[in-house]
Amino acid sequence: MVESSGSFAVPSFRLEGKKALVTGAGGGIGAGIALTLAAAGAQVLLLGRTESRLTEVARTIQASGGVARTLVCDVTDSASVRALIDSLPQLDILVNNAGTNYPQPMLEMRDEHLDEMLDLNIRACYVVAQAAVKKMLEHDGEEGGSIINVSSQMGHVGAPNRTAYCMTKHAIEGLTKAMAVEFADRNIRVNTICPTFVDTPLIRKIASAPGQIESLVEKIPMGRMARMEDIVGAALYLAGPAARMVTGTSLKIDGGWTAQ
Repeated sequence: MVESSGSFAVPSFRLEGKKALVTGAGGGIGAGIALTLAAAGAQVLLLGRTESRLTEVARTIQASGGVARTLVCDVTDSASVRALIDSLPQLDILVNNAGTNYPQPMLEMRDEHLDEMLDLNIRACYVVAQAAVKKMLEHDGEEGGSIINVSSQMGHVGAPNRTAYCMTKHAIEGLTKAMAVEFADRNIRVNTICPTFVDTPLIRKIASAPGQIESLVEKIPMGRMARMEDIVGAALYLAGPAARMVTGTSLKIDGGWTAQ
């Protein structure tokens, strides 16, 4: 029996009436989260650089009865992405997913790769979040807004060959905490999801050397890589009313990696 000073209602994971923007939505985690939010009833805006990939995701959503619209934009173009978000009539959920990684030993890191990671993983994430908050505050309601910055287990630990990536994801963890505190009184929640290695074709391609996949998996206490459905449920939770008291936190989907 639930004892409470008031009435108790089972929290909802539905997102009807919500407008969600997902960056880097043309594939991978971005596409998976977009499909999940649409299945929960949100109207999803798919943002990315490659129109054909966004269109494919949108068609999949629409074929399942969901609502999706494509927005072609490079998030590193600050003026363009600010103007695009400012033009939206409503924004309730942001999934700040666009990012990249160049795993390299620190002494071999090339300036152009470092610049690209800093520009996309940190600066663009900041600019998109800033523009999204501004838009969310135009429609300040009881449920407020939810910003989900896609971080990584590497935002909480260190690893060889990932100095730049770890640096950028640690920065996103700091940004998330600071935003959460700054906008809590205006009912905007800001959190991160922090996946371990996800079993996708991209990971299989990157870790193609003999024994490389096994080397990654042996560091995960649960003994396997994450699957896409393991990641998207965390985003669905943080996006909706079930997480209305959750802000400034990191939801680690890492099979125990960071618990070691």
